[in-house]
Amino acid sequence: GGGRRWRGGTGRRRIRSVAAPTTLSHLSCSECGTRFPADRPAGLCPDCRRPLLARYDLERARRTLTLGAARERPPGLSRYAEVMPFGAPHVDLGEGRTPLVRCPRLDELVGGATVYVKDESVNPTGSFKARGLAAAVSRARELGARGVALPTAGNAGVALAAYAAAAGLTAFVACPADTPAPFVTAMRLLGAQVVRHEGLIDACGALVRERAAEAGLIDCSTLKEPYRVEGKKTMGYDLAVQLPRLPDVVVYPTGGGTGIVGMWKAFGEIAQLGWECGAPPRLVAVQASGCMPIVRAFREGAEEARAWEGASTIASGLRVPRAIGDRLVLRALRESRGTACAVGDAEMIDGAARLGARAGVLASPEGGACLAAAMRLAEEGWIDPAETVVLFNTGTALSYEPVLRARALG
Repeated sequence: GGGRRWRGGTGRRRIRSVAAPTTLSHLSCSECGTRFPADRPAGLCPDCRRPLLARYDLERARRTLTLGAARERPPGLSRYAEVMPFGAPHVDLGEGRTPLVRCPRLDELVGGATVYVKDESVNPTGSFKARGLAAAVSRARELGARGVALPTAGNAGVALAAYAAAAGLTAFVACPADTPAPFVTAMRLLGAQVVRHEGLIDACGALVRERAAEAGLIDCSTLKEPYRVEGKKTMGYDLAVQLPRLPDVVVYPTGGGTGIVGMWKAFGEIAQLGWECGAPPRLVAVQASGCMPIVRAFREGAEEARAWEGASTIASGLRVPRAIGDRLVLRALRESRGTACAVGDAEMIDGAARLGARAGVLASPEGGACLAAAMRLAEEGWIDPAETVVLFNTGTALSYEPVLRARALG
């Protein structure tokens, strides 16, 4: 069921190349383009209140960060040190060493396409959030922060708590009251101060902003600081390193949207670095039918997404009524010639069960949503049988045990 796991390289023994220091140059507003220095803590652009993005001297980076060099280096964020924001060794718990699993028993479900699963559940905190928070917390420590804070649906809070603990920083987390208990237990075991709030994640965000201002903490909310997206973009770099060429389609579960934004940023940087690994993939943003602001905006041809009223889904990571990075996500989908689709909770659970039974991947509902979406897109002819498709499983099923138990027992 699992099949071959691509980790890059030719199998011949070689001397591993040594990564050069970061080429971080400055920050720039994703909307108005205004430049800002990168040597101090930063939030949103003060003028247009849109996310800032880290920029690098890619001409200098390309001297050492070749595709061949990246394939010879050990896996993890430091594999791409030239285009990572930290100047010193970062807080490393083993994040980013995730397999790309060839899943031939999924091919027939996706119209005969060649299917891989990028399994982010094997990250040290059980989800892809480890990548982003490793970068954000490492950079916060470099910039002299006393502590960090964020709102969370679960996985991000666990990752923040873990990396803050390893960095010696305090961590404050606010989460909806109905956040699955395994997430809350993990955050507290990792030393975070956790507040459970009756509202959704946007209301938790307001609480975090207030606490961060009072206590002098860096607010690590999605895309409200520039460095979480830098950790997330390594998922895109990994696809170039682990496959002979970039896939045709990437299917990704989308709540706050940092993963989509990060990977599209990575593919742009890869082109400027001169890596010969094929054209960038078409990106698919998958949301829950009970909370689909990006899908609605994409279908309407809008440039930004209106807040979704009455958000409801079993997938905590997809219950994001409004994302600050909505314009960036929609831009990435359109520039990549991708699409957006929504699936129901029952489809997610069925997809997670199929990933387990057919591919040996212990998938979260978010990962199950990606398989469900790919099956539908193949049936509609949007995915061609000759194409290579990568589905992202962003977290482990174990964190959702109460939600998935009924399906497993049935």
